[in-house]
Amino acid sequence: METIHTPAIDPKYSKKVAYFSMEFAIHQALKIYSGGLGFLAGSHMRSAHDLKQNMIGVGILWSFGYYDQSRNEDNTMSIIYRRKSYSFLDETGIIVKVKISGADVFVKAYLLKPEIFGTVPVYLLTTDIPENDYLARTITHKLYEAHEETRIAQEIVLGIGGAKVLEEADITPEIYHLNEGHALPVAFYLYSKLGSLEEVRKRMVFTTHTPEAAGNEEHECSLLHRMGFFNGLSQETVKEITGHDVGKFSLTLGALRLSKISNGVSKLHGDVANKMWEHYGNICPIISITNAQNKKFWADKPLQNAYDEYDDYALIARKKHLKRKLFDVVADQTGKMFDPEVLTIVWARRFAEYKRAGLIKRNWEKFYELVTRKERPIQVIWAGKPHPADVNAIKLFNELVYTTDRLKRCAVLVRYEISLSGLLKKGADIWLNTPRVTREASGTSGMSAAMNGAVNFSINDGWHLEFQKHGENSFTIFQEGGKDTVIQDEEDSFNLMNILENEIIPTYYDNPERWLEIVKNSMSDIAPYFDTGRMANEYYEKLYKYEPQK
Repeated sequence: METIHTPAIDPKYSKKVAYFSMEFAIHQALKIYSGGLGFLAGSHMRSAHDLKQNMIGVGILWSFGYYDQSRNEDNTMSIIYRRKSYSFLDETGIIVKVKISGADVFVKAYLLKPEIFGTVPVYLLTTDIPENDYLARTITHKLYEAHEETRIAQEIVLGIGGAKVLEEADITPEIYHLNEGHALPVAFYLYSKLGSLEEVRKRMVFTTHTPEAAGNEEHECSLLHRMGFFNGLSQETVKEITGHDVGKFSLTLGALRLSKISNGVSKLHGDVANKMWEHYGNICPIISITNAQNKKFWADKPLQNAYDEYDDYALIARKKHLKRKLFDVVADQTGKMFDPEVLTIVWARRFAEYKRAGLIKRNWEKFYELVTRKERPIQVIWAGKPHPADVNAIKLFNELVYTTDRLKRCAVLVRYEISLSGLLKKGADIWLNTPRVTREASGTSGMSAAMNGAVNFSINDGWHLEFQKHGENSFTIFQEGGKDTVIQDEEDSFNLMNILENEIIPTYYDNPERWLEIVKNSMSDIAPYFDTGRMANEYYEKLYKYEPQK
């Protein structure tokens, strides 16, 4: 078996933790992620390594990744699936069996060693091996497969398969950390071994990432039993330990009842999660640990050096250079030549309806005037991946392409992965975030944008509430939420344009010294609190070491 060479463990992080996640965004070359959940997990694995924490990651080696985002001949979005291979992953020699719908499925484990990308060791599981028939091989083909039974099978592989792989590797975690509820079958596997709900809870912690219904997965209890999600436990036993018997089984609620403690991913989200689940009995405490990003990985070093050395001239020059590098990609993809002197706004994240990618152009006449005028114009870039089965999100992406195609200062980019994400954050003047309030649990992209001299312009949701000082380090569109969506969208669009026209544009063009001050305040305030070093430490102190009161 392959030996893992890990650095000496810091004694205060000696408790052995296994971190289960459906996706990890660790490096551009390793395409096993879709969006924010993966970006968060990847940064966590890097900071855990830097802090010498006794942690190991468990994920899935997706044969085709999420998907490759490209264009059709009319520039609309196309979805391509290409098989991936990775020579830098090591074979462990570990193959375990799990039962799915009564059949044996073989799960093979590969290892991402710490020295490859500077992370803790990460085991990546696949069923796409000759030992399995074709149907079983497809289980780990595509991340977030829309087919319900395939999705459940993926969760069995991650949870039960992951636990068995750790056993074969002679790793006995003291804590099993579920990054979202996908790996919940690990709890039923542990119960089968330990025979005690109390013993399971001692070992389980859970992070919930979304107030969105689609992110809190549910399936029929009968289907989960038939497929082996509960690791062969009887209906009576499952009912006894989770409170579920018939009807829909919520993975989130199950995780809350089988864990000793859980957390939301911002202070606001912690409050929202408690309100969401407070009416259900027998759940663990829900605290908040605000998400973060790994500055060492995401921040442009020359830009940071200029800031650290109080060299304003070098900082301004480096930012314009980074804008030019981004604009080379814009020109390559769209044929449009952007100007580094023009205020550049970027909206880039997972495409979902509640994130409202088109909010800035809702008042089309005003938007058109801003992107076409000769004096003090704006440039706008959009990027992001819709779920391949989300027809409405793909339609929204294509609508942006159609409506801005002839506007030389607007661009819609494809291939939104780690590499492009980094270029966008480094090249943006404004990082725009427009979700409906309470529906963005955290939203971490603005953190790594701020690390690169981009000023956040956001709805007052998620992590932004903990960071923002309007007009000092960012700009905030304040709203209360809870209104009819049409009315809310209209109000938010008006407030967005009002701040953009009357505060942001005049400051950027007419008062560059003040603009630079805001940029530097943003870079100063983002770290260390919004660096994953703080977050990784909080997970140990607040979750892993937590002991419930009797």
